[in-house]
Amino acid sequence: MITIWHNPRCSKSRQTLALVEEKGAVEVVKYLEAKLSESDITAVRDLLGMKAIDMMRPKEPEFSALGLSKSDDDKTLISAMAKCPKLIERPIVIAGNKAAIGRPPEAVLEIL
Repeated sequence: MITIWHNPRCSKSRQTLALVEEKGAVEVVKYLEAKLSESDITAVRDLLGMKAIDMMRPKEPEFSALGLSKSDDDKTLISAMAKCPKLIERPIVIAGNKAAIGRPPEAVLEIL
């Protein structure tokens, strides 16, 4: 099963979803509404093989409004993403034990 953390208002997310749908069934998680837990985000961070900051959108106004810094530890940043999912980079595609951020959308093809 392929899962996508999707924001329908984002063109990159829509483009990535279209690519993924060509590969078969997709579970679409509208992460802005889904109330992802810290453990959900941590698990995907581990699949991505990156630091929490690398799966975030630090240019969003909420990043500085929450007093966050790019040097904060993963626990702090993951907690912030759980509270404010707008900070999660999008889209994220999960396929089995792999994940990729769809920026550009074609980046997810290597895990499918």
